[in-house]
Amino acid sequence: MQSRKITYTNSVQPKIQVHSVFKVYETSGGSEVLALENINLEVESNEFVTLVGPSGCGKSTLLKMIAGLITPSDGSLLIDGKILVKPSRDIGIVFQDAVLLPWRNTLDNVLLPIEILGLRKEDYLQAAYDLLHLVGLKGFEKRMPNELSGGMQQRTAICRALIHNPSILLMDEPFAALDAMTREELGLELLRIWEETKKTVVFVTHSISEAILLADRVVVMTPRPGKISQVIDINLNRPRSLEMEFFEEFKDYSFIVRELIHSSRNT
Repeated sequence: MQSRKITYTNSVQPKIQVHSVFKVYETSGGSEVLALENINLEVESNEFVTLVGPSGCGKSTLLKMIAGLITPSDGSLLIDGKILVKPSRDIGIVFQDAVLLPWRNTLDNVLLPIEILGLRKEDYLQAAYDLLHLVGLKGFEKRMPNELSGGMQQRTAICRALIHNPSILLMDEPFAALDAMTREELGLELLRIWEETKKTVVFVTHSISEAILLADRVVVMTPRPGKISQVIDINLNRPRSLEMEFFEEFKDYSFIVRELIHSSRNT
């Protein structure tokens, strides 16, 4: 496989645009908490962007706003140049927990969005089988969630997010609850899926090495109120491999990201 390089041009409209976004929460006591402050970010079509930063910096809040699940207090979000006012059918989302319905088998869990969207299940059966084959779950279509490992459940959740063929995939620490080896395996699996399906991915993680290994760009955020400290281009060849973590260039990226996070905590 040849190295993959995304080329950005000003003539191409970004897939996702976040313009001067603020998010303020009101506490039960009536006071206000500023969670996000003046976030500006653009994500190109078919780009893989990771969000990193200290706990509580608003990474998940930003992701949920891009998903249309949370509205900004100020500013705007656009998908394909159109202002986002509600959840879009063109977005799939994967959370930290697979949240599979325990009474539905693997195939039926994957097909759940089709039923919710009121689409014909029969039209998506082959797509569901193809996705399960893509993630290595061929033969597990009739297994119940309690018969699947944690990694297999997350693979199922990824299939569920992709079944209606959205162009955007949002992922909120999807591998955080998994053991280290499974997490690495699924990270590489995700990159393979991304290469084959050509999605735009925004991925939240606490792991600096994971953020670098997966991404075209790493967005580093500050402690609350969350702001974008810096956006770092990751100029590592694709396809990526775990061995790249031993490269000096990879270590340099890790040092830069770690220093940005640590310095922001001390300001």
